[in-house]
Amino acid sequence: MERAQKVELVAGLKSAFAEAGVIVVTRNLGLTVAQSTVLRSKMREAGASFKVAKNKLTRIAVEGTPQAPLSDLLTGPTAIATSADPVAAAKVAVEFAKTNKKLEIVGAVMGTTLLDIAGVQALAELPSLDELRGKIVGLISAPATKIARTIQAPAGQLARVFGAYAAKDAA
Repeated sequence: MERAQKVELVAGLKSAFAEAGVIVVTRNLGLTVAQSTVLRSKMREAGASFKVAKNKLTRIAVEGTPQAPLSDLLTGPTAIATSADPVAAAKVAVEFAKTNKKLEIVGAVMGTTLLDIAGVQALAELPSLDELRGKIVGLISAPATKIARTIQAPAGQLARVFGAYAAKDAA
């Protein structure tokens, strides 16, 4: 790899890390190309990305950033999963690691906090951002529907009473 390509790769990593809510470091213990492709597609579906990058270039990319503690996790054959949603990358990586022993979770960085394996697993168990949004919308709309039903009930009762009187007078 030429120097210009390395500089471009480091710049790309820096921009990806700046936008990421979480950076999960995994250890690749012999994933096949097909397995890596499946993992990447699952990451894409969840709104995350999965990259294999040289540890030295990744260290250079996080140097002087809030994600600097990530450098301690970069040993051996590693790959990095990132996502803006702090749960998405962790959830996909943990689920994939459960079914494939060739992918090992090393740790993660969320903001400036360094997470160990247990921290990544706990993060993966949280509901995703979309699930939380759905719950909030449900909580917000529930009182509105109750109010609408409460307002409609007396009007419906009045309509039935007037209808009964009209039917009585017509008979």
